[in-house]
Amino acid sequence: MNYPLEKIFRTVLRNGGSFADLCHESSQSSSVVCDDNKIEKVIIGTDAGVGLRAIANFKTSYAYGNRCFESDVLGFAGDLAAAVKADSKATIAREYPLVPRVNLRVSLSPDTVEMAKKVAIVREANAAARGIDPRIRQVKVVYSDKHQKLVIANSEGLLVEEDRTYTLLAVQVVAAEDGLIQTGYEPVGGLIGFELFDEVDPARVAETAARRAVQALEAREAPSGVMPVILSSEAGGTMIHEAVGHGLEADLALEGLSVYSNRIGETVASPFITVIDDATLSQRRGSYGYDDEGVPAQKTVIVEKGVLKGYLCDRLYAMRFNGVSTGNGRRESYKHHPIVRMSNTFIAPGEEDPATIVRNTPEGVFVRKMGGGQVNTVNGDFVFEVSEGYLIRNGQIGDPIRGATLVGNGPQVLKSIDRVGNDLGFGIGTCGKDGQGVPVADAQPTLRIPEIIVGGTAYKKLKAQS
Repeated sequence: MNYPLEKIFRTVLRNGGSFADLCHESSQSSSVVCDDNKIEKVIIGTDAGVGLRAIANFKTSYAYGNRCFESDVLGFAGDLAAAVKADSKATIAREYPLVPRVNLRVSLSPDTVEMAKKVAIVREANAAARGIDPRIRQVKVVYSDKHQKLVIANSEGLLVEEDRTYTLLAVQVVAAEDGLIQTGYEPVGGLIGFELFDEVDPARVAETAARRAVQALEAREAPSGVMPVILSSEAGGTMIHEAVGHGLEADLALEGLSVYSNRIGETVASPFITVIDDATLSQRRGSYGYDDEGVPAQKTVIVEKGVLKGYLCDRLYAMRFNGVSTGNGRRESYKHHPIVRMSNTFIAPGEEDPATIVRNTPEGVFVRKMGGGQVNTVNGDFVFEVSEGYLIRNGQIGDPIRGATLVGNGPQVLKSIDRVGNDLGFGIGTCGKDGQGVPVADAQPTLRIPEIIVGGTAYKKLKAQS
């Protein structure tokens, strides 16, 4: 990219405004989908475009297009300028020295791998899942990769370049018997190249999803009531991401739309709980070298030993509230303006042996894998599905259960956690917010919640079950 940046930003802000930035993106992606035992889709795509943003009076105006010639970008800039009116005028930088790149290492770029090899991985996973049990009715395997090249510049003189490579494999399985239908799902991937499959066996991924679905067919109905729940580190960080993390994003918290609004310095969790967002972790799905506003990736401690230390912030909310960006301005693509987003969010490990936590819990529910759910960020109330859970009997993990949900309130649950394991397990996903999806990871150690509502289909007291 060799644009006249000063000229572009002067055009954007000619009618006033405090800040402008540019994002040039070019990407190459491929995907393979196997469904109903046959390869349904093989897609290879490229895309490129430019997005321009102006901030005036703390409001955002945005223009984008997929024509990347200088004349086109200057045209976008003129169109954007027509929508921006402000009395204040920013000082436009004259020089744009390139910031040193962060090396996001990739050993084997998916761009260099033949499509036949990607298809073979999908077929292998499909066969492995179907071979687990004759009650498996449907298997869907999705492979995808994306190589994204970004250039980010702004009116203050910033110029950043970054290459990101994502690789993903996900398997969803449906099992059925006597009218009962259950599903299992398992994804793997990250900010990593095709070397992912040197570390991960596609067949194992598929078998995990298939066994989860089959086990749910055989499981007993979940109990219901108030009881202790242990969340395994294998459960992933769905709870911390959904029930807590979104409420700690500055756009919600500083607008009064979060249960954590105006609570910096207050105790919001158990003293055993430290919550961190860290985009610098190697090869995690939510990692990057610079965020989508060109701010260096950071490790941000949001909650420290139960005390709220701050919020995740982008440039806009840093401007609005005289703060500093934490490097959490993210966008789905050049077609979208940056908003505040998590990256890799997790509860820091504690000191206890996870097995000891289970032994010291006479009865309750052990959650090995969380499912989807809903959360109200204003009051913190949530409902989450349990995709793989077990009864705890006499301090031991017992029979598998199905149909369980966890119902609670994020701050109350965080304050009640009384045991934290020394392990840490990551989950991955694509987080949706304001019509945009970005890759994220979340994690937690083994945690014990002494009391939480478990919604189930067996309406008997846990102690009465044998």
